[in-house]
Parts: sequence; structure tokens; C-alpha cells
Amino acid sequence: MKYDFTTLPDRHGRDSIAVDGLGKGFAPDAPQPGFDAIPMWVADMNFVCLPTIQQAVIERVQHPAFGYFDPTPEYYGSIIRWQETRNDVTGLTAEAVGYENGVLGGVISALNCVCSRGDKVLVHSPTYIGFTRCLTDNGYDIVHSPLVQDENGVWRMDYADMEKHLAEEHIHAAILCSPHNPCGRVWERWELEKAMELYKKYNVYVVSDEIWSDIILSGHKHIPTQSISEDARMRTAALYAPSKTFNLAGLIGSYHIVYNPWWRDRIKKESSLCHYNSMNVLSMHALIGAYRPEGYAWADELCETLTGNVDFYAYNYHRGNTLLADTTAVDAIDQLKAFYDKNSTTYSKISPLLTIDVDTTALLRQGKFHHDCAPLASRKIIMDLRVNPFKPAPNTAVNATRMVMVDMAATNAANGWQRNIAFVKCMSANNYAFISPYLAQTGLTIELTPFRQDQDETRSRGDRLSGTLRSRLGAQPRFGRRGKTRRKRHQGGSCG
Repeated sequence: MKYDFTTLPDRHGRDSIAVDGLGKGFAPDAPQPGFDAIPMWVADMNFVCLPTIQQAVIERVQHPAFGYFDPTPEYYGSIIRWQETRNDVTGLTAEAVGYENGVLGGVISALNCVCSRGDKVLVHSPTYIGFTRCLTDNGYDIVHSPLVQDENGVWRMDYADMEKHLAEEHIHAAILCSPHNPCGRVWERWELEKAMELYKKYNVYVVSDEIWSDIILSGHKHIPTQSISEDARMRTAALYAPSKTFNLAGLIGSYHIVYNPWWRDRIKKESSLCHYNSMNVLSMHALIGAYRPEGYAWADELCETLTGNVDFYAYNYHRGNTLLADTTAVDAIDQLKAFYDKNSTTYSKISPLLTIDVDTTALLRQGKFHHDCAPLASRKIIMDLRVNPFKPAPNTAVNATRMVMVDMAATNAANGWQRNIAFVKCMSANNYAFISPYLAQTGLTIELTPFRQDQDETRSRGDRLSGTLRSRLGAQPRFGRRGKTRRKRHQGGSCG
């Protein structure tokens, strides 16, 4: 790759709430001593910045005047070329592009032009918390239409449910998140066509949040909502930003694309009423630097990197469905090491730690988790058993964990292995009380490290994943052959 996606910069003390904001405000608790923070609770990246962004900002800073300004033709031209090249947009002009401080502010400005306070707004669930907050803060009534899984496990819009709400509750505004946050679905054209047919039928204005449209896993393509039809083009206000793609949230700056002149004029007026919706000159130059030809290549390599991480790490390793199929114990570890070496990742930083994140759904489907783990006498394995917050019945995860413990006990006894497996508790006190008798049956030496002492079974996935992992556990554990499991290819595509 041409660009650097392996260097991990030290962000402490460098204006980063991801690492310095823990334990403050709405952020998760700071890690306990001896633990490292995993900054997955907030949507920014640890990849180093695209060089042309820094160059553009530095070049502007070197000019010693920062007075009032208007967006330049280069600003609008950069957006138009980006949309044409990345999203196959045609007919976009500078007139249809408008600045917004942020996507959520743009959402409210657009809704305020077509709704009255107290109106109902249709939103798919699970719902991005930003939508929830901005809608409730501004007096709108949220109506959720839950996504449903099809026979292949792919999350889809429930069109019958959508139509029921639109018809019975007289809804005339909707938010469409495309790609969807948090499910990560990249909507297919037919899905968008069907949704927009409903919105046309019931005269619904659509605010389409497309901020994630540049971060797409391989094999998927973003379809702009406004490209579905001429009617969709005129009834949709689309919102974009370079902030997610290029990690520019700290510089502030988004933009809308609105082709309907009646709606566009009113959005512009509505956005101006607070007298705060003004562009920063450095933000403008950062966008120009991001949307240069180098930015196209950087974004492609970013998506390639993320796809590789998902394919190798998230689905072959972290979720616990399979480690590496058809490999011996030593081969599995060697291949893992080779992957990190190839990508210039410092393997020594992860070698003392191996986490098995058990997928409770897979456990129940298989009926039994074949752990087959044979650590040497001086080595430990840390088991990170997370209760899936999206499952309606916590006992499902508890029972699955019980099966793991029972199976470990039988395997341990049958092989005469050393009893030195460490277990990290990542569940509530109530669930742990249920599990503890089965832990005792394993005959293992159990090392308990409380993850959190609350009893909330449904706290958010982001909160749970922002927890901490012990960073020093001794030498590298080895694995035996695991039971074969068919790996289902990730359906969807967006990373978010």
C-alpha cells in the first residue's frame, strides 16, 4: 500500500476524547490500573492523516491573515468531482451544495422546513443515538420501524411496518441512514427504490444521512438516495462530510446536497437563523486537501484495510466461530503472527494476549462449543465472554457460557491439562452468580477480573466494547484444532 495504515500514533494529550475523555461526560469509565483502553466508543479512527490534508491546512496557515471569507470555487468543485467519481452522481452543481456545521444540525434544519414541532418522524431501529438526541431535543416524536433479518441473516427494511406507520400515523418526514448506522448495511438499489416508492405514495420528505458512504467494505457500493428516481431527487435532502472518511471531526464541517429549490432555499434560511452555522477557513482547506486525487487512493486503501481486518481478524478470530480452519495449533498462531508482520503491526504488543470473544448465537446453533484448548503449564488463556446486548433474553448468553464451562471441564479432565486458564468476567453480577457453580466444576484455576459492577444487561454495545483487556498475561498460549464451522460471509458492508 502507498499510505500508512499500520502506525498507531500516541493520541494522549493531543486533543482526543477517544483516549483522554474516558470517565468524563457520556464516555465509558476509564480503565483500571493495569488495563489498556480500547477507544472504540467514539466514531473516529487511529489511522494517521492523509498527508495532503495536512499540507493544505499548513499551506493556508502560513499566510498570516484569517479574515472573513466565502467558500471558494475550488471547495464546490472538489465536492462535485468527489460525488461524480465516487458515487456516479450526475448533474450536481454548486447551487445544490450548502455548508452545515454538522450532519445532525443539517438534519434538524431540513426537518424544521417541512415539519412542525411535535410532528412524527419515521426512523429505522436500531437507531443512531445522535438521531434520538437531536430529534427529542427539538420536539419531534420518533416513530421506530425496526429492521428485520431475512433468511440469510441480512438486516432489511420492513416495508409493511413502514407503510403501516406512514398510513396510520400520518407521517410526512423520515430519516434514512445510508449506509445504516449502527447495522452497517449498504442498501441495495432495489431496497432504496422500494422505500422511496412508499415515501412518494405518502408524500414523505426524506433526510438521508450518507456520512458513511465512503467507508464501504469490498464487494459493496453506495447508492445515493437521490439517484433512485427524479422524484427521490426532489424529495430528499442528503447530508455528507469528509469527517468520518478522513478523521476530521475536530475540524468541523459537513455539507448538504438539495436539488429541490423550494426546500433548499428554506434550509439555507433555517440554517442561518442561529448565526452559528458558518464555515471555518481551515475546515474548507482540509476538505479540499482530502478531496484531491491522493484522497481517492487513500480512501480506497482505507476500505481495503478495513475489509482485510474484518475478513481475517473479526470473522476468523475475534468472534470465536473459527480461528483458522484446518490448521494445527502452531500453524494457527504462526499464521496470525505472519498476518500482523505483513501489515507491519508490532506483534509483540499483542502476543501476550489472546481473547476468545464467544458468539452466543453460534454456540447455541452448534449446541456445544468445542474449545479444545491445551495451554502449557506456564501459560494462560484469557476468556472474554461478553453477553450479547442485542439478544432479548440474557439467559441465552448465560446458558451458552455454561456450556462453554462444562465443555472446558470435560476437555481439561480428559487431556490432563494444567489447570491454569484465566477467565475474565464480562457480565453482570446476577449473571455471574448463575455461572459460578459451573466455573467450580471445571476444576480450573479461575482468575476473576470484574469488567463492571453494574447490573444493566442492556447497556450499549459501544459501552461494552470500550471495556478493558488485561495487557500482560505471560507467554503466548497455543491452540489445538478446533471444530470446523462454516463461516458466513459478512452481509452488508459499511464499517461503523
